[in-house]
Amino acid sequence: MSHIPDGQYQQAYQEGYRQGYEDGWAQSRDGDGHRDEPRPRKARRWIIAGVSVLALGGVAAGVMAYFEIPPFTDKGSPVSFGGGAGAGGGQAGGAEQSANSKVLMPTGPQADFKNSMTLGDGTHVAVTTVTGKKSGFTGKVWVWAPKEYGDPKFAKSGFPVLIALPGGAGYPNNYWMGTDLGLQTSISKWYHEGKSKPFILVMPVLNPAPDDKGIYWDGSDIPGQPKMGTWLTEDVPDFAKANFRTIKSRDGWAFMGSSTGGFAGLKAVLKHPDKFKAVIASGPDIVPDSPLWKGYDKEKAENNPEVLAKQLIDKKGPDVYLAFQVGTNESNKNTLPNVQKFIATYGKGPVHTSLRVIEGGQHNAKTYVPNMGEGPIQFISKVMEGPVSD
Repeated sequence: MSHIPDGQYQQAYQEGYRQGYEDGWAQSRDGDGHRDEPRPRKARRWIIAGVSVLALGGVAAGVMAYFEIPPFTDKGSPVSFGGGAGAGGGQAGGAEQSANSKVLMPTGPQADFKNSMTLGDGTHVAVTTVTGKKSGFTGKVWVWAPKEYGDPKFAKSGFPVLIALPGGAGYPNNYWMGTDLGLQTSISKWYHEGKSKPFILVMPVLNPAPDDKGIYWDGSDIPGQPKMGTWLTEDVPDFAKANFRTIKSRDGWAFMGSSTGGFAGLKAVLKHPDKFKAVIASGPDIVPDSPLWKGYDKEKAENNPEVLAKQLIDKKGPDVYLAFQVGTNESNKNTLPNVQKFIATYGKGPVHTSLRVIEGGQHNAKTYVPNMGEGPIQFISKVMEGPVSD
């Protein structure tokens, strides 16, 4: 519904009155040159016409904003998070940073961010295209930083990073970037409630092509395929470090994901516990099962969370924190018993686990996001750091 300010209505009325006078009243005289009684018909027409034009203009502006047609939207506008080369205070050309600092200032080069959407608090979800130097894969990455990131009070502070992985197709978009699921606003809300760290969200594509026809990549380096494991655990974190004030240690790095994205995040933390400390895995697969593994049993085992968890237990660390959540109405009825079996078998020693069973919960992000705030986000936030400063 369009809204026309009262002042514009008044302006339209006055304009209509003036025009009606000129067209009708001032010229409405009898044969003796005396003016007849005013005839307001034309004046009313002008008033109606003026107001109608303004109303249509308001509707048109609303429609253009809805369909994101410039200049009624800021989608596609450049966005800066103040990072990258020459930002100051970091390794990218700014002031010298102490070797003992917990903070990693942006290393650069700064990415070319474009606004994807603006939230009610003025923060932005922005997108850019990244070519991974280590994987060779090129894909889109969406980012969001909480309002605190731009607060002068935290100008020299490093923030924790949460890499959010989708399920489903996982390409060409990452559904966590959409504000309809409320992940960004939930992170802000939970932070102010004392439940969560003020995470920077990094949301890359999960797959190199749509996950359809039974073909998917398990977030792994499957021989002969794009190196999606390297993309997620090397290139995406490097990109975040280049553009944001982050935390040097693994205490500032975690994953979250649902379905296949939950599997990829779970596997990433268990495979690289030196880089990542925690994960929220919602409705995840537990073992790799892509048909692309055929003929590569050794490599498949190297990306199996059960095998990786056993190895971590045998090595006695480092400690990792795995927060699971599963709905009772998951599309795959084996999801909950498989997660429960994993926790019972491997949830010991350095492998710390929690499980939230969502009564009536289904296999979708709309189930998982609100329930993250009922245990999982607290579980990982308690063991992570940030914001940190020297």
